[in-house]
Amino acid sequence: MLLGLEQALGFTAAAVLITVSPGPDNLMVLSLGIARGRREGMVFGLGCALGCLSHTLLATLGISAALAASPLAFATLKTAGGLYLIWLGWQAWHSQGCQLETTGTEATQPDLWQLFGKGLLANAINPKVVLFFLAFLPQFVVSSHGSVSWQTAQLGLLFTVQAAIVFGMLGYFAGQAGSWLNTSPQRGRLLDRIAGSIFILLGLKLILTG
Repeated sequence: MLLGLEQALGFTAAAVLITVSPGPDNLMVLSLGIARGRREGMVFGLGCALGCLSHTLLATLGISAALAASPLAFATLKTAGGLYLIWLGWQAWHSQGCQLETTGTEATQPDLWQLFGKGLLANAINPKVVLFFLAFLPQFVVSSHGSVSWQTAQLGLLFTVQAAIVFGMLGYFAGQAGSWLNTSPQRGRLLDRIAGSIFILLGLKLILTG
């Protein structure tokens, strides 16, 4: 059975409000879009959004609850996610910058796929998103509407779709702003280092917070 219209609309409204509120994914998409450009920000944002599919699967199968109940498993995932963000920040710090307007060059397809994969993995291994899906999705499950697992899967897919739209828009407008700022190699390197610092701080925060 499909989600009811009122159920779907109520969930979508709440999901959009949560997605646009300041958070790690927003900061990553915004900083990368400003540093690298519209397409890059949108592709990374799409990867972050589709990373929600893994959390949907975990929540649907009940694996999220098992992870949350195991301190060792959760701590391991938290450390891995934090170290991955730090590694992304380290890469950005050592980037040569991206001069958008003066060169007029565009990212190659492999670069875009790499950015997509980085966004996907950054979201997929974030244990805070695991807990968020575990706490958020069940609030919109209606017992009289049939299978809880099927409703959870539909809610997760709906969340992913709206996140892809929101993050895509964030990446686009961040890239637009970045094109005004990133007009020299020196500015490009500075923007990359700012983005890298944000990634490193988010990684440290993920590791050190409970």
